[in-house]
Amino acid sequence: MVKVGDKVPSVDLFEDSPANKINTGELTTGKKVIFFGVPGAFTPGCSKTHLPGYISGADSLKAEQGVDEIVCVSVNDPFVMSAWGKEHGAAGKVRMLADPAGLFASALDVNIDLPPLGGVRSKRYSMVVENGEVKELNIEPDGTGLSCSLANNIGKK
Repeated sequence: MVKVGDKVPSVDLFEDSPANKINTGELTTGKKVIFFGVPGAFTPGCSKTHLPGYISGADSLKAEQGVDEIVCVSVNDPFVMSAWGKEHGAAGKVRMLADPAGLFASALDVNIDLPPLGGVRSKRYSMVVENGEVKELNIEPDGTGLSCSLANNIGKK
């Protein structure tokens, strides 16, 4: 499993469509990036708590902690992630990146089998990456809870 001090895996994620690849290694080079992973777009905990917390906290995370980008990742297709971001007003605050085959989740070893959500998904986590290196990692103990990975816990360790 990924740990503090590891290099973030270089995996292609997708923004808005399958034609728009975003490589995680390139995205984090020379930047401070928060990734937070969720089990699924439009699911209750993700939609009511996790994503809204990062959207409402984006300005302060960027201003007070020097964060360049905040990225939400889910094992969904890019069209679903885009629609979910639009519904929550994520534009300019949180980038909504799709991990359609779960390759990023697998590379981090945060994948979890959730048959009611369609099979293999991502555990709920948050991760601060500086210049490609994991500096902070918060993985929910049960994989799906809403405690340590919330926006208001970033930088508290």
